[in-house]
Amino acid sequence: MTPRLIASDVDGTLLDDDEKVSPRTRAVVTAAVQDGATFVIATGRPPRWVPPVVDALGFEPMAVCANGSVIYDPATDRIVSARTLSAEVLAELADIATRILPGAGLAVERVGNSAHDAATPQFVSSPGYEHAWLNPDNTEVSLEDLLSEPAIKLLIRKAGARSEDMARVLAPHIRPYGDITYSTNNGLLEVMPVGVSKATGIEEVARPLGITAEHAVTFGDMPNDVPMLRWAGLGVAMGHAHPEALAAANEVTATNNDDGVARVLERWWG
Repeated sequence: MTPRLIASDVDGTLLDDDEKVSPRTRAVVTAAVQDGATFVIATGRPPRWVPPVVDALGFEPMAVCANGSVIYDPATDRIVSARTLSAEVLAELADIATRILPGAGLAVERVGNSAHDAATPQFVSSPGYEHAWLNPDNTEVSLEDLLSEPAIKLLIRKAGARSEDMARVLAPHIRPYGDITYSTNNGLLEVMPVGVSKATGIEEVARPLGITAEHAVTFGDMPNDVPMLRWAGLGVAMGHAHPEALAAANEVTATNNDDGVARVLERWWG
């Protein structure tokens, strides 16, 4: 059965380690879209980090951002929907995180009406927060200010720790207030609103199109991809994927540096 919907994680999946979409991958994704398939980006990235991916693809697919919290339309630069953690829930989560993991830094992602909404400071962090990525774009504020407004996700950062160890310790305490996930194992956790995942975001895009899970293929490599790998009729893990992603997938393809996404899609659009 030819898939009607393709949803791909970005970092470590659609992009190679040089953060590029290979010509082979771009060609088969373009062929699928021209044949009528719907292509969706499903990423932990916030909307403001989506434009380089869109530019690399050469077209503007819908984007499920922030692990499902945000649906973003790059074609119109519009936030279609957003699920948030309330200020009250953020306060509970912050208390738990700093009590269970002393010394952990906190940050939140917020969204406005567009990817770069100047009226909404989008990535704010507690003083001394150590970014897990290169080229940080956070603004330091007081903890009180950090927790004063709803956010699409809370980031918990502890340099030198392993994300999976942090998740194991925190998850039992966090679960009543949010869902923990992570997309890197270098000491960064992401807490989403309860019940929100890449799977729920993809389903929100697919439902108005009349597309069900059985007609979808998804690609991913990390624990934040597990829900969508399980949701799809065909969930595909990358060859280098985290053990949780490998266990959740129906099959395993090549790595992101060896055109793993393209190798699967070429069965239908080769």
